[in-house]
Amino acid sequence: MKRLSSILLLCLCAVALLAQGGQTLQLKEIVGGEFAARNIYGVIPIPGDGEHYSQMSTDRTQVVKYSFRTGKEVEVLFDARTARECPFKKFDSYSFSPDGQRLLIATETTPIYRHSYTAVHYLYSLKRNLEGKINNVVERLSDGGPQQVPVFSPDGSMVAFVRENNIYLVKIHFGNSESRVTEDGKFNYILNGIPDWVYEEEFAFARALEFSADHKMLAFIRWDESAVKAYEFPLYAGQAPRQEALAKYPGSYRYKYPKTGEANSKVSVHTYDIKTRVTRRMQVPLDEDGYIPRIRFTRDPSKLAIMTLNRHQNDFKLYIADPRSTVCRLALNDVSEAYIKEQTFDNIRFYDDAFSFVSEKSGFNHLYWYSLNGNLLRQVTSGHYEVKDFLGRDETDGSLFYTSNEGSPLRQAVYKVDRKGRKSCLTPREGLNSPLFSSDMKYFLNRYTNLQTPLVITLNDQTGRTLATLEDNARLKEKLAAYDLPRKEFFQFTTERGDQLNGWMMKPCGFEAGRRYPVLLYQYSGPGSQQVLDQYSVSWETYMASRGYVVVCVDGRGTGGRGADFEKCTYLNLGVKEAQDQVATALYMAPQPYVDKERIGIWGWSFGGYMTLMSMSEGTPVFRAGVAVAAVTDWNYYDTIYGERFMRTPQENADGYRAGSALARADRLHGNLLLVHGLADDNVHYQNCAEYAEQLVQLGKQFDMQIYTNRNHSIFGGQTRLHLYTRLTEFFDRELKGK
Repeated sequence: MKRLSSILLLCLCAVALLAQGGQTLQLKEIVGGEFAARNIYGVIPIPGDGEHYSQMSTDRTQVVKYSFRTGKEVEVLFDARTARECPFKKFDSYSFSPDGQRLLIATETTPIYRHSYTAVHYLYSLKRNLEGKINNVVERLSDGGPQQVPVFSPDGSMVAFVRENNIYLVKIHFGNSESRVTEDGKFNYILNGIPDWVYEEEFAFARALEFSADHKMLAFIRWDESAVKAYEFPLYAGQAPRQEALAKYPGSYRYKYPKTGEANSKVSVHTYDIKTRVTRRMQVPLDEDGYIPRIRFTRDPSKLAIMTLNRHQNDFKLYIADPRSTVCRLALNDVSEAYIKEQTFDNIRFYDDAFSFVSEKSGFNHLYWYSLNGNLLRQVTSGHYEVKDFLGRDETDGSLFYTSNEGSPLRQAVYKVDRKGRKSCLTPREGLNSPLFSSDMKYFLNRYTNLQTPLVITLNDQTGRTLATLEDNARLKEKLAAYDLPRKEFFQFTTERGDQLNGWMMKPCGFEAGRRYPVLLYQYSGPGSQQVLDQYSVSWETYMASRGYVVVCVDGRGTGGRGADFEKCTYLNLGVKEAQDQVATALYMAPQPYVDKERIGIWGWSFGGYMTLMSMSEGTPVFRAGVAVAAVTDWNYYDTIYGERFMRTPQENADGYRAGSALARADRLHGNLLLVHGLADDNVHYQNCAEYAEQLVQLGKQFDMQIYTNRNHSIFGGQTRLHLYTRLTEFFDRELKGK
């Protein structure tokens, strides 16, 4: 009886465990973000105050001040409900003046492209009177209409911004008087202080407008895109949102988009003397078709840093310009046989006596320290790993902080190097660590995750010691425990060509070793990208694994984290080696005892969609089905900066463009295909999908197609995402399961 009781108890425990972890994933839950880890958004270290940070309240009515030591609320800096003369009840975002004494509050935000937007901005002073009180009055920045990229002067007395491609200046101490700095701005022709579409998208910035350290000068980049060809796409009334004005007759959107081999904007750098109102053009040595991806005033008001690239993007130069004499002096030159990575620009930070620079010139991305004259003072890091970001310098003791993947390309940690070169890891737990430092580098907020751990957010001092935990996602962990979830595991394999590749795999819930399962490959594969990382996620791929698929993701050649040779081996031949590696992944999986080799599929979005097409037409008939979402189909259809960074121009590299064209190899397409695209995709134009589809029609190849009205590259809005992933699920169920 005692033995039977023990068996009964074990059975009851097993039933209880099954009941706890027996729920199955639902697609609506995935798309609705119910398994997304809770994050803390909008954290801004308060300038000039190393002890505190700020955050917008969840109801978007307050700016709240918190302690870096404890994470506890200190005070409410702004409250829209109690501020005087405040015309808005909620706001969208905010920023501080460099002295931390004023807020610039954004309302009525309207997105333009990936980084850009217009908004109606308001000023709010945080200065206190002798009694310790603030005046609590909200002031409109400008009455002339919405603004772009507003920026404070260093002393907080002025704000410069862009409206309709022209620069304006507001002097706060003179009753918010407004003056116009430029006169020639015009949509699709001249842009002052804001980048054109291709600069914004591929150099990842939205403002090219800077104050000098003594707040006497403005510097800005001017784009002349009058010779750039335009692209136009249709707009319909649609839904979510609906545009009633287009209910009967559709409209369109037309903008300048330079495609590979075509004319780019002409760029120049100018300064504006605020007192004399004199505008000068800097004498930057630049090829007619060269790029200026950043300008930065140094702490010395007589030194304006101007960064340039040639059109091939393999010759980077940093000039120091005198904003009054306009003379430019070369301070640094970095040359690559292939290309300079775009992360280079924002890793340059200027201090009183030196600046940081991150370069791949040793074969791996490493941190270097230069004098303001451009003399190399020291190489801070070295080895077979990559520095990801330079985080800053503690100016009291000279310590430098950065993130790197030392130890594994799958992980990232925060490091400190002191003045004597002694290195310490501040985040020893294996996984991904993403820090945000206080203004004086004494504290940092760290976001940590690994495969098994949803986001954990802590406050730490600069030795790495944890001071407080702000978010541990305990509720999410409790929720996850109630579900029967597939587990992601890492693996490696070596291709027949001898390349060792990193991947992750999810096997179905209730996996049976003797059963053969369909396989679904997910990948992105773009240059420098990484999908195989030690981080938590519950995604559509998790959902598919829960429904009986073995889901696999492999970072092939050309992806990041493993040095320049691995990443840049695809140079001038984009798409070829990457496709070979996805085919090699399928061939590696095919003989596994739990895989049905006749039922292997592949899918991806953007570059991943392109790679789906390239892999399915590589010449090895291993894929039964594939989905290409928002895919490039020929690099002739894509933009200059991205396309030419990896391929040069079609005129220079005709063979590479032909070999890397999914359109050109469409006759070799094998397997059933679903094409998905948004009609209002300003990034990868619908032209890619339309021309590829027409090619398949003329080749007599049948395929499926799903088009989304008025949707951009992200394909979202209303029920769109649920519809999209339902479509993908049903397609693979039909093609790989026969349902």
